[in-house]
Amino acid sequence: MACRELVAVITEHLDGTLPVEDRCRFEAHLAECPYCVTYLEQMRATIEAAGGLASPEVAPEVRAQVLEAFAGWRER
Repeated sequence: MACRELVAVITEHLDGTLPVEDRCRFEAHLAECPYCVTYLEQMRATIEAAGGLASPEVAPEVRAQVLEAFAGWRER
């Protein structure tokens, strides 16, 4: 797994939804790349810090517009 690939799947890793094969490749990369270990630690710290923030209320129509705008963004 390359660094860019790790960055692309880090959220799945943190959520625990990364498939087993990819998780093994992820962990193998971390064993060899101190930069990605640091990146992972930074992401965990960011998530922990952001966890204390209040979620603003979003109107249902605004939420629908945002979801529609980002639908299929990976395919583009």
